[in-house]
Amino acid sequence: MIDDGWPFHSNLRLFVVIIALGIVVYLLFQTRTPPVQLSSWPGNQTGDIRSDSGPVPIAGEAVPQSGRGLTDPNPPAGNPLGMSNTVMTQGYGTGSHAPAAIWGAIDLAIDSNGDGAADPDGTWNTPIYATHGGVARVSRDTWPAGNHIWVDSGRYRTGYAHIQEFAVEDGQPIQRGQIIGYVGSTGQSSGPHLDYQVWQDGINVNPLEFGALDGAGG
Repeated sequence: MIDDGWPFHSNLRLFVVIIALGIVVYLLFQTRTPPVQLSSWPGNQTGDIRSDSGPVPIAGEAVPQSGRGLTDPNPPAGNPLGMSNTVMTQGYGTGSHAPAAIWGAIDLAIDSNGDGAADPDGTWNTPIYATHGGVARVSRDTWPAGNHIWVDSGRYRTGYAHIQEFAVEDGQPIQRGQIIGYVGSTGQSSGPHLDYQVWQDGINVNPLEFGALDGAGG
């Protein structure tokens, strides 16, 4: 009886098959795409981020951004007295408004009798309107501004001085066109008027560039 070597050949085939399967499995693991890793906020399991004073809740709402080349959607605009018979009694960077970098402002009053000049009786208690949105910062009995309001939106800040009576509270959110107070003569003032300032990126700028006399006929 001739030995055809069957057991040997059978074992060789099995060995070849095992080697081939090993190569296939190896290649599969090498080409397998790893799972996507999602980044997460550092902190605890409640979704808080940490500060030196403890956990700070993550805001769930987008916040308007300023700077970094973005256009601020909320620049000051318009006449804070909102009346066509508004007159300017002192210009930007002149008199008590100099130097402009520190005291730059304009003084506004009302010409109620049509003679082209400020009328004290017609100016008292005229409503003052915020020219942009922001947060009110209210100060009483300051010098030289008297009763004073800042409306601060971050990039822009407008100042309203010599106010007779406030219509808002400190820290209150303000919208453009909202009445924030009434014209008076508090602080260093020779008569009722509104001292109005505009600051952009921390720099005092001319309110007339933001339409402070828009709609005024005098």
